[in-house]
Amino acid sequence: MSDEKVYMLNVLWFRPNGGAEKYAEYSAAASPFVEKLGARFVEGYLPEMAVIGDWKPDLIFAVEWPNWEAFTQLPQDPGYLAISHLREEAITDSLLIRCKRMPGA
Repeated sequence: MSDEKVYMLNVLWFRPNGGAEKYAEYSAAASPFVEKLGARFVEGYLPEMAVIGDWKPDLIFAVEWPNWEAFTQLPQDPGYLAISHLREEAITDSLLIRCKRMPGA
């Protein structure tokens, strides 16, 4: 198992009429499974406006995982699978981008 940390950049677009609230429910339910695998929320942003381009997500945040293997274990956890439908009920679209830290950052 690699010891290199993995950063997952999450970009979300919520469903109208309750998507943000449903995502908050999902986030609270998913947190114990994420934390059990050694991941942690790094920081999040509420986008205000795109200065260049047409891009209007509702939420952007990063999660630090101890390694890629830990991340890939999440969707295999039966407890997580039981609550994962909340995520799909909350969003219309998403981007999940695997990143690594820049040297010196």
